[in-house]
Amino acid sequence: MSKLRAAARSGRGLQQGAGEGRKSPRRCRKNVSSHKGMLPPVSAQQSAYHLFSHPAEIEAFRKNLLAWLQANQMLTEEHMQKWPTLQALAKASLEEVNELWAGLGYYSRGKRLQEAAQKVVSELAGQMPATAEELQRLLPGVGRYTAGAIASISYGQATGVVDGNVIRVLCRVRCIGADSSSPAVADRLWDLANALVDPARPGDFNQAMMELGATVCTPRAPLCMECPVKQHCKARCRVEKELEFASRRLLGKAASSCSQAPDIEECAATGSCSLCLPASEPWDSSLGVANFPRRAAKKQPRAERTATCVLERRGPRGQPEYLIVQRPSSGLLAGLWEFPSLALGPGLKEKQQREALLAHVQAWAGEAVARGRLRHVGEVSHVFSHIHQTYVVYSLLLGRDPEMASGWRDEMLERPAFRWVTQAEFQKSAVSTAMKKVWKVCERQNCEGRGSGQGCKRKRGADPSRAGQRKVEADGSLPPRQLSLDAFLKAPAGE
Repeated sequence: MSKLRAAARSGRGLQQGAGEGRKSPRRCRKNVSSHKGMLPPVSAQQSAYHLFSHPAEIEAFRKNLLAWLQANQMLTEEHMQKWPTLQALAKASLEEVNELWAGLGYYSRGKRLQEAAQKVVSELAGQMPATAEELQRLLPGVGRYTAGAIASISYGQATGVVDGNVIRVLCRVRCIGADSSSPAVADRLWDLANALVDPARPGDFNQAMMELGATVCTPRAPLCMECPVKQHCKARCRVEKELEFASRRLLGKAASSCSQAPDIEECAATGSCSLCLPASEPWDSSLGVANFPRRAAKKQPRAERTATCVLERRGPRGQPEYLIVQRPSSGLLAGLWEFPSLALGPGLKEKQQREALLAHVQAWAGEAVARGRLRHVGEVSHVFSHIHQTYVVYSLLLGRDPEMASGWRDEMLERPAFRWVTQAEFQKSAVSTAMKKVWKVCERQNCEGRGSGQGCKRKRGADPSRAGQRKVEADGSLPPRQLSLDAFLKAPAGE
């Protein structure tokens, strides 16, 4: 989501209150009332200790946070260079989107982003939904956080946002120690975010909350002394009182009751409050504010092994070319390109791996390939969100230009799309970071085989003399500056 924050910063000059002329949805009315410090009723299992109950404190929180944002000059313009408008993105091919997205991870987001642009252009007359509710309801792949960020930053809707950084800030300032990923706690965090957001500058406020969590209120070693809202932080208050008590004891200034715990404000419903630290995981003084937030233990990613073959041939001009094939249009790394790969079952020995991979690449090779020609290169590990993938990498140099053998023609009709590419074309293709790791392993072994002094360390295709230079148009002029998020979301004039 950090990419969304970066894009969202370009929208700081957007018109405030865009879409206010529309009939306000129910959540909008709820958010407006929450700006006065109003929160939904506290349940019997939740204490007001974890809320902002005084409007004056909310106003002070907003003022301090926005002043910090302004002082640190974080309201900067960033631009969409490839597709400056929704219309341009809608016209792009999925292949182009995947190529640009390659290496960023969460590849389905690029696909959903384009699908959303196409829907806006084809079904919504080029008009972007302007409220968080409409964004979630009308656009594919837009969740609560994304909708809130776009609506507040681009259209001035007074609605909060909650991402990982905001969760950390809210849990610490209100000592929320329950599992922040549980639905009940998540709902309360959204209530807090909606209560705090500044109705006059919702976009700036939300950006400030995200930046605060990303740069100051970090997961480990937070910079509490630099925090603009530390006076509102109950976790920090507890740390300071513990330090004060410890120093008094050390200096012998405490009374005879010095063995008692320091006078720290705590939740009156401790033990029964569903927002407090669980009894099984009490406050740990060594952690300080990092006691918050607490999350349920993550499920360990499952381990998988895949055999991958870097298949090489000589192209028409004698240059090396490499085979890449396209993955299915759904599932992990959907639509991306990769070297021919085969999932390995558990317990396969190296000889069995070779035989299985040879059978898999045989049709593309166009010739009978002896098992001994398949060279083992090494292994590459890559962790996806839920999979710990190990690629067992092989390379295969074909003796001649492959011509599809007649016995394999029918089999090729059932295989995925494929193409032969040069090294430069491979680097520009829509390939995953994992495949680039595979490439580097092969390239490193090739360099070691040729010996030092062969120019292996230089990045091929790079022109050092042009480093840092801006692209120049054919007529010698510089390209125009790209449009901001404001212009990207607006329909072209005359439409």
